[in-house]
Amino acid sequence: MSSEPASRLVDSSVVARTAPDSDTGTVLPPSKSLSNPRGPWLNCLLFVVTVVSTTYWGRFHYTGFLANFDEPPPLGSWLTGTWYSFSILAILGTHEFGHYYACRYYGINVSPPYFLPAPLWTGTFGAFIRIREQIPTKVMLFDIGAAGPIAGFLVAVPMLFLGLHLSNVVPLPQTDIGLLSLGEPLLFQFAAWTVWGETPPGYAINLHPMGFAAWFGLLATALNLFPIGQLDGGHISYAALGSKSTSVTVIGLAILIGLTFLSLSWLVWAILIAVGLLLFGHRHPRTRDDHIPLDYHRRLVAFATAVIFAVCFTPTPIEIGTVFSQRGP
Repeated sequence: MSSEPASRLVDSSVVARTAPDSDTGTVLPPSKSLSNPRGPWLNCLLFVVTVVSTTYWGRFHYTGFLANFDEPPPLGSWLTGTWYSFSILAILGTHEFGHYYACRYYGINVSPPYFLPAPLWTGTFGAFIRIREQIPTKVMLFDIGAAGPIAGFLVAVPMLFLGLHLSNVVPLPQTDIGLLSLGEPLLFQFAAWTVWGETPPGYAINLHPMGFAAWFGLLATALNLFPIGQLDGGHISYAALGSKSTSVTVIGLAILIGLTFLSLSWLVWAILIAVGLLLFGHRHPRTRDDHIPLDYHRRLVAFATAVIFAVCFTPTPIEIGTVFSQRGP
């Protein structure tokens, strides 16, 4: 998830310590004063609670998988819930630690990840880090913003293929029952075709919990890569495009609002983004090297993140109904 706004004020002593080079963005090692004096007890507590919540809901995902669109068997043990819990926390955790270690590399004062449990079928609202000072240069901002989604994506892809391999193709039920239909990003479609080939008419892929976790990881990656405001994609857009990123933010918000008319599953995300822009403004906070273009290699990485966004995005993420128009369960 996106970290706190890059415009947050910073103690002058911290700025003096970082002393970035204008070309490379390298910084001096952080001093011990950058650590959190209260310790990571809250981070650990939230992580443990999130493990419990994702494992709890993972039991239902595994039981639903065994049902094969039919009457579900008795709820499985907590051990069965670890299929989903381990997979989703590995993807989300790698994403957030990508941001964290990029911050540590540049000597930026940052907290360890805070995982957020949820009383919902996902078991988690994701995770975030707290950046306690302003990010001074485009290079730092870009590397920190891009590190998370790239790291999480690299974990999600093999889990997607493995999860699909553990899934099975079963006949759709003959009677009308309410089932969850998942929109298929391009990468999911490619992986499903690679593992299972063409699904026969009247059949669907019943996703294993690891496959569902990977699907959710792709969705989370796409959400974070929207080129809007303080999202990871907003940081990348500003670093690559400078002041032009403001127009990208406005266009991105308009597209996101339009998506709510296509699928109500976008509504909550659109409201959260709109509120965030109202609170922090639609212009990205400027770095002190705002006038310096991003170097060629990082522009290539920015293009790669746009490709990742494209292959992880689906216009209709979640639909509940009785008609199956897609391969997903």
